[in-house]
Amino acid sequence: MPYLFVHFREKTTPDGEQVYFGVSKDGFYWEEINHGLPVLWAYYGDKGVRDFTITRCKQTGTFYIFATDLSLSYGMRNQYHHSWDEIGEHGSKFFSVWESNDLLHWSEQKLISIGNTKFGCMWAPDIIYDKKEEDYILHWSSPQPEEKHHQKGIYYSRTKDFSHFSEPKLLYHKKDSGVIDSAMYEEDGFYYLFVKSEKNPAKIILLRSEKIEGSFERVEAFDESMKELESGLYEAPTAVRLEDGTWCLFLDFYGVSGSKQGYIPFHGKSLKEGKFSPADQEFHFPYRYKHGTILTITQEEYEKLKCHNWECEDTR
Repeated sequence: MPYLFVHFREKTTPDGEQVYFGVSKDGFYWEEINHGLPVLWAYYGDKGVRDFTITRCKQTGTFYIFATDLSLSYGMRNQYHHSWDEIGEHGSKFFSVWESNDLLHWSEQKLISIGNTKFGCMWAPDIIYDKKEEDYILHWSSPQPEEKHHQKGIYYSRTKDFSHFSEPKLLYHKKDSGVIDSAMYEEDGFYYLFVKSEKNPAKIILLRSEKIEGSFERVEAFDESMKELESGLYEAPTAVRLEDGTWCLFLDFYGVSGSKQGYIPFHGKSLKEGKFSPADQEFHFPYRYKHGTILTITQEEYEKLKCHNWECEDTR
C-alpha cells in the first residue's frame, strides 16, 4: 500500500519552509520527489509554510493541503524579532491552502481565515473525517484568548467543502500547560488525539475519546512506553496505519540544530494498547522530514508522483 508524506525541511534558507513530497510503497522505505526540491511554493502571507496536513475529500475526491502560514527564515529575523512569544501573539491568523484533483497539478496558494481574530497565531492544522456527521474536522493549535495569548489549546472547526467553516470551538485544553501539534485518528470506534504538552510533562501525550469532539482522557500506557525519551526534544506527532493494521508513529526530533532535525519512527500494535517502541532500523528516509502528514494513495498515484516532471509545472 503506497503512501505520500507531505512535509518541509529544516533549513535556514526560505526554500526549506515550502511544500515537499516523499513517497513510500510500504510506509518504511521513503523516497524523495522532485529531487528533494519543493513541489509548491508560498508567495503570500509570511511567504513560508510549515506543519502540513493533507486529506482526500470523500465526497469529491479533491485533495487539500493545509499549512501554518509562517516563515522563520524571513519572519523570525524581521517582524518577530527572534521571539516565539511574538509569533504566538502576532503571527498569522490564516492557513495556507492548496487543492488538486490529481496530486500533480495544484491551485495557487490561498490564505483562509477561520473564526474570530482573538486568537494568536494559528498553526499546525490537522484534518479528520467525521463518519457520523459526514463532514471534516479541522483542528489546530492557538494561544487561548482568555489566557492573553500565553497558553495554547487545541481548537476545531467543521467543514463539508473546505471553503466554509463553522465557528471555532475548544477541542482540548490541558489545565497545567499549553498543548500544540494535534493529530487525531480513529481506531475501532474510538478517537485518539496525539498532542505535544509544553510542560508537565514536556513530551508527546496520547488521549482517547468515544466522541470525535471529546472529552479526552490520557492513555497511560503510552506515557509508560515513552518514559525513556528525554523531555523537551520531540514535537509534531503524526501517524499512519499500515496494511497489516499496526501503526507507525513519527515524532519530530528537534534536539539538534539544522538539517539533523526531523522525524524519528516508532512502531506499535494498536492505539488502544498505546505501546510504541523506537524503530529507527526499520525505516529509511532520503533526508530528515519535518512536521507533516501521511496520506494513503493508490499504486497509480504513486507511479504518477514518481514519474511527474515537477520542474515543468508552473506551480509558483
